[in-house]
Amino acid sequence: MPEQPCVFCEIVRGSAPAEMVAQWSDAIAIVPLNPVTEGHIILIPRQHVSDALEDPGVTARMMFWASAYAKAPCNIITSVGALATQSIRHLHLHIVPRRLDDGLVLPWGDNGRQSREHRDNAYAFYNGGTR
Repeated sequence: MPEQPCVFCEIVRGSAPAEMVAQWSDAIAIVPLNPVTEGHIILIPRQHVSDALEDPGVTARMMFWASAYAKAPCNIITSVGALATQSIRHLHLHIVPRRLDDGLVLPWGDNGRQSREHRDNAYAFYNGGTR
């Protein structure tokens, strides 16, 4: 079964429409189709990299541009894989400006899951054992 065309690659090539807000030699920034707050943009590398884990150098460069372009307060968000809500298999970072009354609720923060057990589970996941 042939792979689906990558919409972000098409946007980078100029063969798909997008509202461009900034561009650099290795990246572009566009307005998403459904922004979640005023000023929400998506930062996309020109090189096709499927996600933030595939090429740490490209990921680092995208974080460089995000940190140079974003204004505080904001969230800088990327996802890896469908289970983590990645819907387009091309690395991209959401820069989401925040305001006190923006109504955006994110799945982390003060949600009661920061128990010692949770921290130990996270340590075990990444380090192969307990502390």
